[in-house]
Amino acid sequence: MNTIILAVAGVVIGLFVISTGGGGAAFYLGILTGVFKLAPATAAATSIITALPSIIIGSWGYYRQHLINFRIGNLMLISAVPAVIVGALISPYIPETIYRWIIGIILVLLGVRIFLQRGSSRKPQHGKMLAILYGIMSGLMVGVAGLSGGGPIMAGALILGLDTFHATATSSYVLVGMCFLGAILHLTNGSVDWAAGLPLMLGAIVGATMAPLLVKRISQSKHNGWVQPLIAVLLIFMGINTIR
Repeated sequence: MNTIILAVAGVVIGLFVISTGGGGAAFYLGILTGVFKLAPATAAATSIITALPSIIIGSWGYYRQHLINFRIGNLMLISAVPAVIVGALISPYIPETIYRWIIGIILVLLGVRIFLQRGSSRKPQHGKMLAILYGIMSGLMVGVAGLSGGGPIMAGALILGLDTFHATATSSYVLVGMCFLGAILHLTNGSVDWAAGLPLMLGAIVGATMAPLLVKRISQSKHNGWVQPLIAVLLIFMGINTIR
């Protein structure tokens, strides 16, 4: 029964997060620690391994639709990679309380910024320093906590002026590289619990395969109308929940 529940949860999470530009590792991490009570190192390794195949599949689907903005995506990815490595190296030495407050405040501020920007008409800014900053923030989240880092990447893409179609696709592209590196690093600190991770992974692959097709069928105005405020609310909620 647990296997079926995990597979269904994987489909839902994979469909949802790939449709909104996330990676889903935070959701997987919550299930693995909250329901299955896995040790932090094992849960982090399992969650990021679980998220990786679905992110690759979702990103490939968006690439085929020519929705990825490689200019912004590559800036974020190049800056995120060293941040992932640094985060993984310093994670054993960071007090959990300090980490939780820093990440929580950043997520809340990003959510508020997106919510205030909602509905405004702006041209893409393509600011190099801003793209690099969001890449670093996301990379640290991957390296330190085993998260996929989709929150800052998606928020950064929206704040830089991309519409939600291109922001979602670009975020998925960046997360492929970060999660691949994060998976390698976290595997050195904890083993993967395949009994819990494999059903989640297989379900997420199904959901991720469906996500680009679903997004393709939604008009851009409708996608902008529900994704942007949803991302803002989720970031604020995740930030508050991280601090608690």
